[in-house]
Amino acid sequence: MRYEGVVYRPPSEAYSLIVQATVGCAHNKCTFCSMYKDKKFKIRSLEDIFIDLEMGRSYYKRVDKIFLADGDALVLKTENLKSILRKIRELFPECTRVGIYGTPGDILRKSIDELKELKSEGLGIVYLGVESGSNLILQNIKKGVTAEEMIQAGKKIKESGLTLSATLISGLGGKENLEEHAKESAKVISEIDPDYLGLLTLMFESETPLYKEVQEGKFKLLQPSEIMMETKLLIENLKVTNCVFRSNHASNYVSLKGTLPEDRENLLNKINSVLQGNQGYKSEAFRAL
Repeated sequence: MRYEGVVYRPPSEAYSLIVQATVGCAHNKCTFCSMYKDKKFKIRSLEDIFIDLEMGRSYYKRVDKIFLADGDALVLKTENLKSILRKIRELFPECTRVGIYGTPGDILRKSIDELKELKSEGLGIVYLGVESGSNLILQNIKKGVTAEEMIQAGKKIKESGLTLSATLISGLGGKENLEEHAKESAKVISEIDPDYLGLLTLMFESETPLYKEVQEGKFKLLQPSEIMMETKLLIENLKVTNCVFRSNHASNYVSLKGTLPEDRENLLNKINSVLQGNQGYKSEAFRAL
C-alpha cells in the first residue's frame, strides 16, 4: 500500500485495510496532538484512492473492514465519498464495514440526507473525537468547536442511522480542571448517547504545544490515581442507554471495559479496588499512543 507519513487509526480498526482518502488533518491545531504535525493537509484524488483500493484487493484474499484515513476523511465531498464507497463494494463484496474519522465541522456541514446516503452506500461507523465536554478545556486545547456543536454533530450521526464511536481523553483538563472535565464530558456524552465510548489517557509529546505548557508549569499532569478518580466521576455521571465502554487503549493505566449502564457498578468496583491499592497501574514504559 502507498502511505504518506505515519498512518493512524482507531483501536477497533486494528485489522482493517487502511486507505488514505486525505493526508493529514484539516484542523491540525489541537495542542495535545502530534499525529499530523509533519503533514500538509490535502485531499487525495479519486484516481489515487482507487489505485490503492485495487492494490489492496490484489494483496488480500479477504478484507472484512476498511478504514478511510487520515484525520478527517469525512471532509470529502459527499459525491466523492459515495464513489469511493461504491468502489469498495465493487472490489470487496465481503467487506462488512467501512469506518471514517469525522470532525464536528465535517459532520455539521453535511445534511442528514447526505449522511443517510453515505450509510446506504456502505459507510458503517463514524469516529468522533469529543476529547472533552468542557467548553473551557475545548478552548484551551484549541479544538475549534464548542460542546454544543459537538452534541449537534453527535446527534446528527445518530439520527442518520450511522454507528457512532466517541472518544474522550482522561487528564486533558490537568489537575486544575479534573472535576470540570469529568462532569462536563459526562453531560455531552449523555446528550449524544453514542453507540461506543472510548476513553484514552493523555500522553504528551515534545512536538506539541501542550508539552511546552507542561515544561513551563502551566499545565499539571494527573497522577495515575487522579486519572482513576476522574474516570470514576465520569462513569458515575454518564446517562447513556446502551453504550459499549472501552478504556483499554495502550495509553490507559488500567484496562476497563463494559456496557453502560448495565456494567456501571462492576466498573466502579474495579476502579475502587485500584484506588484502594488492590490492583496496580500499568508502568509508564508500557504506555503508548
